[in-house]
Amino acid sequence: MSVTGRTQAVPNRLLRLLLRPTAPPLWLGVAVAVGFIGVETLLVFQLKRVAPENAFGAVFLLGVLVVSAGWGFGLAIATSLASALVYVYFHLEGTDSLAPAVSVFLPLALLTNLLVGQARLRAAEAEQRRVEADLSAELARSTLGAGDLRAALDSAGRRIAEVLELPFAVLGLGDLTADARSTAVALCDGAERIGTLLVPADLPADARRRVRRILPSLEALLVSTRDRQQINAALAATHAEVSALADQQAALRRVATLVARGAEPAEVYPAAVTELAAGLGVEHVTLVAYDGDTDCVVLAARDSRDTATLSPGERLSLDGDSLTRRIRMTGRPARIDDYAGLGGPIPARLHGLRVRSGVGAPVIVDGRLRGAVLVGSVTADPLPAECEAKVGDFADLIATAIANAETRAELKASRSRIITAADHARRSLERDLHDGAQQRIVSLGLEVRALEASLPPDAEQQRHAMSRVATGLADLHHDLQELSRGIHPAILSRGGLGPAIKTLTRRSAVPVELDLDVDRRLPESVEVAAYYVVAEALTNAAKHARASQVTVHARAGDRALHLAVADDGVGGADASAGSGLIGLKDRVEAVSGHLEVTSVHGAGTTLTVEIRL
Repeated sequence: MSVTGRTQAVPNRLLRLLLRPTAPPLWLGVAVAVGFIGVETLLVFQLKRVAPENAFGAVFLLGVLVVSAGWGFGLAIATSLASALVYVYFHLEGTDSLAPAVSVFLPLALLTNLLVGQARLRAAEAEQRRVEADLSAELARSTLGAGDLRAALDSAGRRIAEVLELPFAVLGLGDLTADARSTAVALCDGAERIGTLLVPADLPADARRRVRRILPSLEALLVSTRDRQQINAALAATHAEVSALADQQAALRRVATLVARGAEPAEVYPAAVTELAAGLGVEHVTLVAYDGDTDCVVLAARDSRDTATLSPGERLSLDGDSLTRRIRMTGRPARIDDYAGLGGPIPARLHGLRVRSGVGAPVIVDGRLRGAVLVGSVTADPLPAECEAKVGDFADLIATAIANAETRAELKASRSRIITAADHARRSLERDLHDGAQQRIVSLGLEVRALEASLPPDAEQQRHAMSRVATGLADLHHDLQELSRGIHPAILSRGGLGPAIKTLTRRSAVPVELDLDVDRRLPESVEVAAYYVVAEALTNAAKHARASQVTVHARAGDRALHLAVADDGVGGADASAGSGLIGLKDRVEAVSGHLEVTSVHGAGTTLTVEIRL
């Protein structure tokens, strides 16, 4: 700090000392008064030597001015009288009369004392108001920015007591009760009481005035604090609502993804009830299917409390009153806010699980009521009004999963029926050819040979003609045999898939490397599908792929038949371009199998098949 700064700091500290709300100690005032009078006397004594005709009374007003500014009226009067006596002393030594000293100096000193005292009081009050304004600003900053409001208000009370020089002060929201040593000062926003300030009951008048002056600031602070609490509560509620909505949408998205991937209903059911329980924050979720109008069957259940709950497959009667019955009767969402007093097997079961209220939505597939999704809460408060719509979203997903599964099952069954019917038709045609046309051709050939043998020796021309007819009939019989073998391979019926694949590889126009591990008979539909996959692949390799080598792998495991046919041809086969591969894919999928075609230009073609057993 510079010399100038230190020089300025001394008067500032002195000014703050003199303008304190309470006066400095009396002994200090007496010492200051005596010191000033002494200094003034010495100064006047020296001045009288220079100008003996002057009284220099204004010099004695300096001490009166300082004491009046720093201490009370009594000490200021005493200082004025003492200064007047000294002034009279010097005045008596001169030629003037005593009357001017008494009539002029003393009133002037008293007037100075009065004016300076008033100025001191005004300055002290202004300083006090500045301190109170700083206190209000400090309380606003600390309270409005605090995370713990109760702790902030406790700290504000202690700060009020410190600044206003009170024994204690307690600030709080609402109505605080005063005791024998405290007074409760109400803080209001209009007619509404918003808080209380507790201060000592026996405060002096000046302290009470200081408290009253700060009350409007405290009321404004508490109003702002109340508004801040309301805004924070609204923001917290909005954040919680948005977070809950995001959780619910995420749960719906996970279930929807599962449905879109074609998961079976048995996989969707437990996932849906688990996601619904987490998304809504409820304790109990149940999915049921209706069995007529009298019963329902539990498909899946979830209880977040890890307690005993309903079991999949459990059958419940619809007697009495319950959500399940109401949905069955109306086909619409329903709610029960209190299960107490309801009778019937389902309410009794839920009472045992401590479920007190619930909401349910129907599962409707193709316009038919198939089941219901039910959520239950163990709390006394009813579930929110929007709960029906949220449960309904999950019910729609479950209905979609059921519809998709049934559609896939119907498509698979229809495809299987078509392929089975075609196989039966082919087999019937093969049997008709073998038992009918082929036998008739053989009979005609024998008859022609008999006629040929009965001709006379000189009928050479007729004999040659009959021989050509017999040979033609034999060739026709051979062609029909080959045709019947292509319609339905007899070796497949007699020996099974292993010998049939060996026969196909032996007849292949392209060399085949065979890796065969099929040591037992498989279901007929599986054998037929695998046979035609190998036959079609070998035919394509010979006709279109320009392959030089084909590899066939076939292995019958405990759960599935694995089949792979690969060639080293030109590749580029497209299963979606209307080729025979589409028929193979349909045939394989009809028996719960999967066929995959990998065919890159210049890298050959591979057919991979897996058929569940």
